[in-house]
Amino acid sequence: MSAMLLAGDVGGTKTLLGLFMEKPDRPSAIDVGEFVTLDHSGLEPMIESFLQSRQVESRHITAASFGVAGAVTDEIARLTNVPWRVDCASVAERLGFKRTHVLNDLEALAYAVTVLEADELKMLQRGVPHPKGNAALIAAGTGLGEALLHNVNGRFVPGASEGGHADFAARTPREIEMLRELARIFGRVSVEAILSGPGLVNVYQFTHEAFGTGPMPVRLCSAVGSASDPAAMEGLCDRCVEALDIFVSVYGAESGNIALRAVATAGVYVGGGIAPKILPALESGLFLEAFRAKEPMADYVATIPVAVILNPDAGLLGAAVHAQHVSVGA
Repeated sequence: MSAMLLAGDVGGTKTLLGLFMEKPDRPSAIDVGEFVTLDHSGLEPMIESFLQSRQVESRHITAASFGVAGAVTDEIARLTNVPWRVDCASVAERLGFKRTHVLNDLEALAYAVTVLEADELKMLQRGVPHPKGNAALIAAGTGLGEALLHNVNGRFVPGASEGGHADFAARTPREIEMLRELARIFGRVSVEAILSGPGLVNVYQFTHEAFGTGPMPVRLCSAVGSASDPAAMEGLCDRCVEALDIFVSVYGAESGNIALRAVATAGVYVGGGIAPKILPALESGLFLEAFRAKEPMADYVATIPVAVILNPDAGLLGAAVHAQHVSVGA
């Protein structure tokens, strides 16, 4: 059996593990498995189950990289929304891989940016990309992730960020009302409290006046169950429409914030599982209106390209790209 790369995209809800073959421009997927993250007690038994089911021995893995939804220090991560501790040394020792790395999931996703094809991206703003500029990445899913791509001598070097846990900054009277309500319920309000799957539920509960005296199950109109339901996307419920509009506007504003923080003149990439599902809403104009509302830098951010990542496995691909860099010593 020929040598392979092992990649992982470890999320709060699901985890993807994949075997890849090294290729000059972009690793090629051989086999991918999807797991419910909490169905396993940790990453190591999940990897063992995956490899055993594919009859692959550890000695055939030249390098393994895992993007993990949590802060990573010295290649040890505690997942934000899962009671797991992922220790790179422990994974390497138990599985016997030659080279093993653990990195933040958005940092891993950032490694995919330079190898994505045109049909894996949907441009929201073409802008004027600067070849020597930095780029940035933002992704709402189970949580909110952010990453920077520093341009070092013409090559993007991804850098992790925990910007999703920064404070939410309300910009409109209605957002101020929402901030007050969320602060009453939760205390501190992070950006992730709005820009994530659970955050979208918070916004829907706010517009439907469904909050009680503390965190409680969502009580919405019978027409809606998720962001992409017809009640919001087709205008069947005014409160659902408002919730999605608020979400999209906040998403655009935070994307503009990271564009400024990173000086992302090479582009801002919007990843995660939510964006492709609400693409018509992102194209409605609200997202870019909030993205550009950055006086006195409005003209500046209007030149920054903005693209939605359509490939649902981009995080896994990025981990594979990182594993290939490690394998070849790049």
